[in-house]
Amino acid sequence: MTARSWIAALARIAALARNTFREAVRDRVLYSILIFAAGAILLSLGLEQVTIGDQAKITRSVAQGAIDLFATLIAMFLGVSLVWKELDRRTIYTVLSKPLPRWHFVLGKYLGLVLTLAVEVLILLAVYVGLLWIQQGPPAPVVFVSMGLLMMELMLLTAWATLFSATSSPTIATTFTLSIFVIGHLADDVWVFGNQLEIESARQFARFLYWALPNFEVFNIRPYAVHQLEIPWERVGPAVLYGLTYTGAVLSGAALLFSRKDIK
Repeated sequence: MTARSWIAALARIAALARNTFREAVRDRVLYSILIFAAGAILLSLGLEQVTIGDQAKITRSVAQGAIDLFATLIAMFLGVSLVWKELDRRTIYTVLSKPLPRWHFVLGKYLGLVLTLAVEVLILLAVYVGLLWIQQGPPAPVVFVSMGLLMMELMLLTAWATLFSATSSPTIATTFTLSIFVIGHLADDVWVFGNQLEIESARQFARFLYWALPNFEVFNIRPYAVHQLEIPWERVGPAVLYGLTYTGAVLSGAALLFSRKDIK
């Protein structure tokens, strides 16, 4: 491809991303989840007066857990219908009638959703930091790094949701995406349990699942943020590399499957 071709391709992908972002931010359900999440953060920080023990750590843990939970819900809610919505409305025929490769369509839709999630995480982070600053003082730098790794997790989860959305209905895509999310947070348990099995074939299968399926726990440094510890850079770098590589692989699979999909 020539430089002009690359520029044209990037422009088409950027246009798709902008349109996806605009559609997402007009969704009333998204605002409902955001308002509920902000309320949960406010409530969790208000628990400091009624909790027993280290109140500051407890409230930080609950607030950051609320951000993780609601950000994940938004990623799954928007991701599972990302491509299917275009098929259901038949607007995809207008888009694909233009000289647009299907992988451009998948990547543009994905990037638009990632932009939506980034804005959502920034809003929740701003609410959390503002209230925490008033109540407990400025947060430790590790809080921002923790939110960055949360964004990496959401990017990977959204890539899976995009893959399932490109190949199945929202109901099936939701089931598969939720399964990936649960398994991804239990990956270490799969490894431990698999090594305890007596049957060699079962142990090998468990190890295969551990390496093949995503491990979302590599992005979790929330305990460091809750306890305001030093940033564990030895974990951050490998986690970012893992997330980018795995996300790229899943997105490539989504683009390949969608390019072979028979759209009628």
